[in-house]
Amino acid sequence: MKIALVSLDQQWENKQANKEKVAASLALIAERCIGIDLVVYPEMTLTGFTMESEKIKEEEDTSETIVFFEEQAKKYGVNIAFGVVLAKGDKASNCLAVVSGQGALLTTYTKIHPFSYANEDAHYQAGNNLKKVNIGGATIGLTICYDLRFPELYQGYSKVCQVLLNIANWPERRVTHWKALIKARAIENQVFMVGVNRIGKDGNGLQYVASSEIVSPYGEELKGVSLSEEVAVYEIDLGEVAQYRKEFPVKSDRKITLYKDIL
Repeated sequence: MKIALVSLDQQWENKQANKEKVAASLALIAERCIGIDLVVYPEMTLTGFTMESEKIKEEEDTSETIVFFEEQAKKYGVNIAFGVVLAKGDKASNCLAVVSGQGALLTTYTKIHPFSYANEDAHYQAGNNLKKVNIGGATIGLTICYDLRFPELYQGYSKVCQVLLNIANWPERRVTHWKALIKARAIENQVFMVGVNRIGKDGNGLQYVASSEIVSPYGEELKGVSLSEEVAVYEIDLGEVAQYRKEFPVKSDRKITLYKDIL
């Protein structure tokens, strides 16, 4: 399975500028690569991680962001995962959407753990449902940024998933946590853990550094092929998941009933 990670240098709350950057990255991938199964972009792809939810939220049925990515996916015949803010009652939801290479919306996941430290919970409605998608022979579980700190979520997904995905705007000052947690989620769930973070500086002055990566079920940081500062392509062998789980059956020793009692 081939996955392209795009560490977009997002332009703050500027959907048009970010559309142009996304289009350029997809053109580059199409020019340089064959057989890409999935292209992944960071959290809130066309705006960056902003609390201006009222200004940027979109109705799912008419979402300009979803329509844009559907058009791009169909143009290049590739599945795309991206972040989008959708209207949810009197608030909004921080979502991860996936569209198929035929230009159809496959699913949307709503971030279960809004980042209360930055008051995200005051502006965005939390989700309460796991969402997964089947692409390239893999079942992929979807999460967003702060979700990464809650391992129970990933244990739930890994019962059926071989790949777990997290899209983020995770600042440089906590990037050591990001890398440690990506690796931990891969090891403890025996999955391929895909983390896609932005680069550059946001409208609040926070700096982001190149840190998108894929970690194997064995805990190895995979080496991708860099196409640009923002784009890297990885190839994973999905058979490694079943192989390692058979060799080292950690999950069979989990005491789920006990965990429910003590948590």
